[in-house]
Amino acid sequence: MSFEPEIIDQNDDFIVINKPANISFHSENYQAGLFASLESSLNTKLWPVHRLDKITSGLIILAKSAQAAAELGQLFETRQIKKTYLAISDKKPNKKQGKIVGDMTKSRSGGWKLLQSKENPSITHFYSHSLVEGKRLFLILPETGKTHQIRVALKANGSPVLGDERYSNSKADRGYLHAYRLDFEWKGKPIQFECLPNQGEFFLLPEFDEVLGLLDKSTITPSAL
Repeated sequence: MSFEPEIIDQNDDFIVINKPANISFHSENYQAGLFASLESSLNTKLWPVHRLDKITSGLIILAKSAQAAAELGQLFETRQIKKTYLAISDKKPNKKQGKIVGDMTKSRSGGWKLLQSKENPSITHFYSHSLVEGKRLFLILPETGKTHQIRVALKANGSPVLGDERYSNSKADRGYLHAYRLDFEWKGKPIQFECLPNQGEFFLLPEFDEVLGLLDKSTITPSAL
């Protein structure tokens, strides 16, 4: 696999790219993954900081030194980096906005499932609004960062991610989950990176920008959408 990365920003410490959907972060089946391809394409040594699922597009940070990787990793681990995701579902949610909390465990199918217990729970905040007939756009703010957390939370809410072959029966041109925004402080200065999805027919609908604007406002002044 080879591709020209879409670089959102970079500095002496890290690079931020827009990961395409349907590309694995790590190499698999003798195919170079995103990380190896980036090192080759940019001809530079990089350090992984966090990752996105194969189906997920959007913002991902790669460090340019071991020290920067350790510092960024600590920010992620201590929840000092605020992550915002976008998703689309073609199922009616049990609730349109709120919080989904619960422990996660491996299921027999090899995926994950949400439990009623809350010993070490995943915590997912979300808002949603009708996009077009039969489709709903979600803006998601995960408080924790567990494997498949958003995909499992939305499924538990009755509204799995459209095109997510593991957790949804709905077929689509892609899995509709996108890492939209990252907010954190670096070397004493606040930083925000933002990247709209550029793949997927439903992410590219003309109604998308208007509905996203409503959802962005709802995170400042919550309302029943």
